[in-house]
Amino acid sequence: MAVDAAGPTLIYDGECGVCRQAVELLRRWDREHVLRFVPFQDQVAVAQFDIAPPGAGSRNAFDCPGGRVYAGADAVPQLLRLFPGKRWLAPFFGVPGVLPLARRAYAWIAVRRHCLVRVFQVARFAGRRNNHCDHSSTEC
Repeated sequence: MAVDAAGPTLIYDGECGVCRQAVELLRRWDREHVLRFVPFQDQVAVAQFDIAPPGAGSRNAFDCPGGRVYAGADAVPQLLRLFPGKRWLAPFFGVPGVLPLARRAYAWIAVRRHCLVRVFQVARFAGRRNNHCDHSSTEC
């Protein structure tokens, strides 16, 4: 099934391992192929949406039909609503305090995304964590 260019689109950092892993998860959930994925490094494709690129690649943007754009953690409940088996999770973001907490968690992960992907890879492939992050900076 072809995806409508005007349909829901996730614009993400194609150079970020955490972002690519999240996209792969969303692709598995998207059995009906309703979501379009565009790395923000694809400047020609991103230009169609008339939105500013995410600040230093730290936030993904979710463009909904009708021109509404959600960024970062605010996009999560909107994305969940697209997938029949995950829709039930979206209302939890309406519980007082959940969305602000999700925004803080998203920001924490976004700052450390390059380091975290290495930790996940080491843990998955070697069964141990021997790479350490200096959480006071974005460098590992």
